[in-house]
Amino acid sequence: MAQTVIIEEAGGPEAMQVVDRDLGAPGPGEVRIAHKACGLNFIDVYQRTGLYPLELPHALGMEAAGIIEAVGEGVTHLKPGDRAAYAATPPGAYAQARIMPATQVCALPEGISFEHAAAMMLKGMTVEYLFHRTTPTARGDTVLFHAAAGGVGLIACQWARSEAITLIGTAGTDEKCALALAHGATHCINYRTEDWGTQVQELTGGKGVDVVMDAVGADTFDGSLDSLKPLGMMISFGNASGPVPPFNLAVLAQKGSLKITRPTLFAHMADRDACQDMADHLFEKVLSGAVEIRIDQRFPLAEVRAAHAALEARKTTGSTILEI
Repeated sequence: MAQTVIIEEAGGPEAMQVVDRDLGAPGPGEVRIAHKACGLNFIDVYQRTGLYPLELPHALGMEAAGIIEAVGEGVTHLKPGDRAAYAATPPGAYAQARIMPATQVCALPEGISFEHAAAMMLKGMTVEYLFHRTTPTARGDTVLFHAAAGGVGLIACQWARSEAITLIGTAGTDEKCALALAHGATHCINYRTEDWGTQVQELTGGKGVDVVMDAVGADTFDGSLDSLKPLGMMISFGNASGPVPPFNLAVLAQKGSLKITRPTLFAHMADRDACQDMADHLFEKVLSGAVEIRIDQRFPLAEVRAAHAALEARKTTGSTILEI
């Protein structure tokens, strides 16, 4: 039996409940993994609330780390006893153990703890695809990154610094701005006390930025487009403030032949080799010391409702994990 967090209907944090599940043996192409820690991400909130619908009832959670207990037929890259970590579909990571497809489960280097792996797989590989697979970014480029003090943001700040990319961050308090700056942001703007759009133009000499990386959504979308230089790229990769409403594509032409994309991590990592390549790039950054994974909140699995409430209220910084 394994304790697992499920929802039977979409709703607030109270919709989650902890149940016991029988696991059994993994089938072909599957592994059974005993978790040591699980990560929290905004996609978990989107799935819980029904913004990203699930077939209910359904378990929640998209990333975790632990030890492989058994492998099914055809699984060759993992074996029982291996340390492993993942960010993967289908949801179900909020659990003591689970059976899941093996494709996106990666061997975990000894130098990275289970806790840090659980805190970084989804966020870190998101940063990897944002900087390396969505649009070309290079030394000297300028990126505007919203929610720069969050779990993805603090990794992005360090990643940008390691590659000599100027990162202008936004955050909701002076303390969060200081945190982003300490982690490598070149500038950080308190969006509650400053006009961040005006500040971006001043910081870029009126030219705008090469790329916007925006997981906030509705609240920042229009200002993000206005912050881009001509031919710039808008990457909308999340909806923390709600989904972006429909807009007229002609606006992109009017603002300078802008480009826009709405990518997902799981499309980038659907191929086994691509997934491992992304994970290895992340592991390299962490093991080299270029990126430090900051865990600022820890909750027992049984307190998952409180964890979601804190995340949804934007009261968290860095990464949040569930301890098993």
